[in-house]
Amino acid sequence: MSSHHIVREKQEPALLVLGINNFEEELLGQLLEWSPTVITTPDTAEKLNSFGIKVDGIVTNGDGEFSQEDVKLIPADNDSLAEAALKFLTANGYPAVNIITDEPELSIFLPYAGKINLVIFNNRQKIYPVTTGFSKWKPAGEQIEIITPTKALQYSGLQNTAPGIYNTTGDGFFRLQFEQPFLLIAEALN
Repeated sequence: MSSHHIVREKQEPALLVLGINNFEEELLGQLLEWSPTVITTPDTAEKLNSFGIKVDGIVTNGDGEFSQEDVKLIPADNDSLAEAALKFLTANGYPAVNIITDEPELSIFLPYAGKINLVIFNNRQKIYPVTTGFSKWKPAGEQIEIITPTKALQYSGLQNTAPGIYNTTGDGFFRLQFEQPFLLIAEALN
C-alpha cells in the first residue's frame, strides 16, 4: 500500500525568513518539508537561493531583482519588512506562519497573534503566543521563558527560577492563567 499526501495551498504554515544566520539546517529542512509558501527579504533571498530553496515572495522597500523566476515582490511601503509580510499573509488568508529571524522584534509580531497563528524561531528558541488557560506537557526540568510582561500570572507545574524564567517541576502538564489577550513564551531549541 502506498500513501499519498496532497498538500493544498495554505494548508501548511507559510515560512517567513527574515534572517537565517546560525540557524540549524536540519530545522530549516523540517520547516520546508511540506513545501510552504516562502517569503523573505532581499538580503536573505540570495542565501536561500544558494541553498537551492525556491522563494515565492520578497518583501522589499524597492524594486530590486532576484535570480529566481516567478517571485512576487511585496511592497513594504511605510511598514517594516516583517510587518509588511504579516499584513500580506493575513490579507491573503494564511492561517499560520513560521518565522525565522536572527533577532526577533517581538513588538512587531504580538499585534498579529490574534490574526494568524505564528511561531517564531531564532538560532536558540521557539517563541509563540498563548492565550490564558494554555497547558502543555513537558518533561521535568525543561525551561520555559515568559517573554511578555504580565500581571496576575498564575501557573502550575512550573517553578520560577529567575525573572521570566520557569522550569517544569515534573513530567506532566504545566498551565498558565493571565489577564491579557496573549503572552509570548519561549522554549529552547534542542
